[in-house]
Amino acid sequence: MARMRVLTVNPGSGSLRLHVVEDDEVVDSAEIGRPPAEAADDVKSFVDGLRVDAVAHRLVHGGADLTAPSVVDDRVRAALAAAKTLAPEHVPNTQALLEQLGELLPDVPHVVCPDTAFHRGLPEIARTYPLPARWRARWDLRRFGFHGLSFAWAVRRAADLLDRPAGELNLLVAHLSGGCSVVAVAGGRSVDTSMGFTPLEGTMMAKRSGTVDPGMLLWLLREGHLDVEELEDGLYHHSGLLGLSGTSDDTRDLVRDSRAGDVKARFAMAVFEHRTRRELAAVAASLDRIDALVFTGDIGWDQPEVAEAVAGGLGVLGLRGGLSRNRERDAVISPAGARVPVLAVRSREELSLAAAAGSVL
Repeated sequence: MARMRVLTVNPGSGSLRLHVVEDDEVVDSAEIGRPPAEAADDVKSFVDGLRVDAVAHRLVHGGADLTAPSVVDDRVRAALAAAKTLAPEHVPNTQALLEQLGELLPDVPHVVCPDTAFHRGLPEIARTYPLPARWRARWDLRRFGFHGLSFAWAVRRAADLLDRPAGELNLLVAHLSGGCSVVAVAGGRSVDTSMGFTPLEGTMMAKRSGTVDPGMLLWLLREGHLDVEELEDGLYHHSGLLGLSGTSDDTRDLVRDSRAGDVKARFAMAVFEHRTRRELAAVAASLDRIDALVFTGDIGWDQPEVAEAVAGGLGVLGLRGGLSRNRERDAVISPAGARVPVLAVRSREELSLAAAAGSVL
């Protein structure tokens, strides 16, 4: 197989990561700590004179029409436009970067790689919402699942670390970062996950609420306490760790402040850990055994206090604490002889993006 050199584009709601990947190795990179809409000059500077064979764009939500890596054409662009309202924090960034990089690198294929692709084979009972059939049929209301690029890499690395084929493993994987979700993996496939129709459902996140009672939201709207715009802004930007602590959405700050006696910071972390345990226990019901728990994402990888609190509070699933705090490399971090191993894997979405692009080119 010919060697491919791929530019991977990973936009978040408030940052942008660019990597050049060749043969599973990152040969150049840039992390831009500002929203993609404000990063046009940084992008132009990074790709000036760059030679690549393809560009792989992370797509958070492609809706019902984009559930696998796809070379960008008019059909893909139309599907992106249709999916924009499903993930308004993310899809417009992908559209803007496609337009800019399409002009800067017009002679190579561009591939969109949906985070939902990992979950496209979800069992029907796991993806179906108990809603009226006419609603589900008309608007394709179902669980899509997200963070698939991160989960795919975590499963691959777990198989390496456990020295077992991925197809034989039943795993719980927690992607904990600015956005958070968990997944149950059986035989290398997603069988249940916490995020659903949008990236707002499931466990509590940095600024997003995760799952809350829909009746409460209806009450806030019906009684005129909030309008739709205020509700959306609050759920996406002012909830989660930030909403509970009142000071920060960064677990590094909150762990430090907790140690200094900040009661609200400690409470925010306690709720975050509880909600993560709750979601892991929920998706575990889709497995007949658990071969390992894998932590990934910025928090999962680099915040050992969170991993300890989550694993240590899941004794009902055969897990326990006493985890290693060493994060120099991907590793099994549970004590030797643990009934259920616990792993820490650094998220490498750029490598999943490059592999996904290669799969369709």
